[in-house]
Amino acid sequence: MKRSHLMPFGSELGEDGSARFRLWAPSVRRVTLALDESPQKHLVLDRFEDGWFELITREAMAGSRYKFRIDDSYNIPDPASRFQPCDVHGPSELVDPCAFLWNEVEWHGRPWEEAVIYELHVGAFTPEGTLQAVEQKLDYLRELGVTALELMPVADFPGKRNWGYDGVLLYAPDSAYGRPEDLKRLVQAAHAKGMMVFLDVVYNHFGPEGNYLRVCAPQFFTSRHRTPWGDGINFDGPDSRVVRDFFIHNALYWLEEYHCDGLRLDATDAIVDDSKPDILTELAQTVRKRFEKERSIHLILENGDNAARYLRRDGDGRVPLYSAQWNDDIHHALHVLVTGETDGYYSDYARQPRHQLGRCLAEGFAYQGEYSGYHGRKRGEPSEQLPPAAFISFLQNHDQVGNRALGERILQLAKPEAVRAALEVLLLAPSPPLLFMGEEFAATSPFLFFCDFQGDLAAAVTTGRRNEFAGFAQFTSLATRDQIPDPNAEETFLRSKLEWNALKQEFHRSWMQFYRELLSLRSRMVVPLAKQMSRGCARFRQWEGHGLTVEWETREGTVLRLSTNLGSDWLAIPAPEPGFRFYSSANGARAIERNGLPPWSVIWSLETSVRQSRSAAGRPRRHKE
Repeated sequence: MKRSHLMPFGSELGEDGSARFRLWAPSVRRVTLALDESPQKHLVLDRFEDGWFELITREAMAGSRYKFRIDDSYNIPDPASRFQPCDVHGPSELVDPCAFLWNEVEWHGRPWEEAVIYELHVGAFTPEGTLQAVEQKLDYLRELGVTALELMPVADFPGKRNWGYDGVLLYAPDSAYGRPEDLKRLVQAAHAKGMMVFLDVVYNHFGPEGNYLRVCAPQFFTSRHRTPWGDGINFDGPDSRVVRDFFIHNALYWLEEYHCDGLRLDATDAIVDDSKPDILTELAQTVRKRFEKERSIHLILENGDNAARYLRRDGDGRVPLYSAQWNDDIHHALHVLVTGETDGYYSDYARQPRHQLGRCLAEGFAYQGEYSGYHGRKRGEPSEQLPPAAFISFLQNHDQVGNRALGERILQLAKPEAVRAALEVLLLAPSPPLLFMGEEFAATSPFLFFCDFQGDLAAAVTTGRRNEFAGFAQFTSLATRDQIPDPNAEETFLRSKLEWNALKQEFHRSWMQFYRELLSLRSRMVVPLAKQMSRGCARFRQWEGHGLTVEWETREGTVLRLSTNLGSDWLAIPAPEPGFRFYSSANGARAIERNGLPPWSVIWSLETSVRQSRSAAGRPRRHKE
């Protein structure tokens, strides 16, 4: 089977052996094609209305390298390049996507409620740092209980190492990780093992180096909107139709040509768009219409505004726009409970983290329109009427580890018993969980912020990174901030690579077994119930001290109950009511011996709701003759 996404941008190979090159450059007078870096092969593109330039030629073939020459002054790579073998400043390669033959015919995706997401950085996940090396770890991930890989952004970035959020060529997998075929092989291999593949994409800004769009199409940007990275992307002004199409086609491209199962859209609260429908809505609607009859596609948001409207379900429980959102609220509340940290954005969770945790588990967001002291404004929209599946829970991810000055993981900040209890809550709750690479074996390697800029930009990034932490008590002085690792140093990247040899030690193997057992139990006991949970199905109750009870009721009347004590003191409260207790933590088992909940204990049980009991009582009974 061959897969290719046809788009109005970039280069395409025709069935007749010709090649078509297209560039949108509305502010440009003349565009020529510099082919194979040969002075003899400069071909003129025809200029059409609305700023389009196009050339159809037989002078190029798969593997040819090319640049666009703008007004006889600048040579730039193709903004829609499918591959950059020599990084962002080099020539683009003409790729034939149909040269890769897919052998998967029956893959139609997996239901969203089955998602157990494993977030990884391709460069830091293995010693080799390649897509091929990730493929070699698929059996390990499947045995762990993972059902979905989430790759941090792979779009071409400057240099040899980067988190991926400085990408500038959004259609080209970075050559540091391999070729386009390597990513396709990884997706195909994951599908063969029953795993979905999600790709993290960045549609809120371009990186600071290697973005040539301002040379050929400054209309991509607007000073009417500002973002943390400068001018906003022009999604709603003059000429915005082509800009919107550039990003919508990018989403379709990864889903169609690479057969990915979903996308995670980075920091969408930084996208400013006053049009109706806004770009987030139009993109999701286009994706749904394209794939709804073919296979399951899952779109995920990161949105600091807690905009619940994008997560709504229709009357039949289907997803019109986005399947779920990363739920920072649940992470922050749990982090405060297990570590006691209240610096920075954790200050919003310092006063009542247990209540906020309960609200997240039962209703989705902790902030549903309440005033946020950290943000200095009201934050969020009501989310109570959304199902648990609309929220992705995690105790660690690349942001929550990597955005710490020293990249510490949670076990370096909290007691093991507290971390275990937090995981026993998250991994068995109905909302889909996300793991960050290495957490399953208690990795001790940090995940630091790293990049590969040069010159003044490198110095500015290093200084800016260290100054970000000036408001934290630990880094109030210049001397302490200078101890923060330099993002541009290769050593910073190498320290962030996972140390797989740790699995030779019993301590790390025991943590991995703990994760495996919880995820296996989740698959057997929780996922079937999560598929039956609709909006407004849950309620929570706080007890004295650190006690918390949460109940979720399925449409068939089964109640999933969590009883937990997330504190270090024994709680003298009634033990959980009788029912089918399918999980008790090591401490939770002691609750059977006496009323109350021991420190850092978690109990999960199943019960029959009063509604179901009454319904059963009202049914006629059969009597023996």
